[in-house]
Amino acid sequence: MGKNKLFTGIISGAIVGGIIALFDKEARLYAKDKLASAKTYGAYVFKNPSEALRNASGKVTTFNAQFTDQVDNAINALEQVEETVNKVLKRES
Repeated sequence: MGKNKLFTGIISGAIVGGIIALFDKEARLYAKDKLASAKTYGAYVFKNPSEALRNASGKVTTFNAQFTDQVDNAINALEQVEETVNKVLKRES
């Protein structure tokens, strides 16, 4: 019951916030532009599903490669920090 109220409140707040934001002309133009872009992309995907899947697969592959590189960099940085901390602790002993 509480979970339903939470989600209902979140959705209601988002709807009300969106409606209030649309009182601003710039926000309306932005929303209109994004909806037009989504409509165009949706029509493209509907007409070319295999190409859209191929594009999505390529983007996922690129993301995975970049993510793996960043994780490797983070691990390397943590190892360097660990080595430095160990050197400092050995000097103090």
